[in-house]
Amino acid sequence: LSYVWHEPAVLALVALSGLTAFLGYPLLTLLPVFARDVFGQGVEGYSGLMAFSGAGAIVGALAVAWLGTYRRMGLVALLVMTVFGTLVAGFAVSRLLWLSLGLLFLAGCCLMVVSSTLISLVQLTAPNEMRGRVMSIYLMAFRGGMPLGALASGSLAAATSATSALVVSGGLLALVAV
Repeated sequence: LSYVWHEPAVLALVALSGLTAFLGYPLLTLLPVFARDVFGQGVEGYSGLMAFSGAGAIVGALAVAWLGTYRRMGLVALLVMTVFGTLVAGFAVSRLLWLSLGLLFLAGCCLMVVSSTLISLVQLTAPNEMRGRVMSIYLMAFRGGMPLGALASGSLAAATSATSALVVSGGLLALVAV
């Protein structure tokens, strides 16, 4: 904990990871609401939405694997995080199924690129003797951000609407990245 706290680059990466999970994963959490309320679909519609997001994630993972380590990885992660936040907000306001599917595909791609790039940067930045401990803190922030973000966005969606919750989440995520 002391190492992460006193190492600004690692602390920033851990914080970005936690915020990405907290603000970005509600997109997947609220998909059943959008399938039912926006697109008038049941389980099949929800499955289709998830499939497009998953297909995008596969493409994003392949892109990151193909690129490997490259200069300006941090800048790319921030730029893609900005795009991801914008895509989340765009999905929230879209009422056209074909557009929403495309936005989900791109959002899935961006989420995977951001997540993979951040975890790579943490591993490249942490020294060998600290890497395991740093990764445990990183994963705690990332994995902890998902359910906490789901709780917060679900509460906001219940108080306002799922659309509002995702617009806020996506907007904040883009703002954090900028």
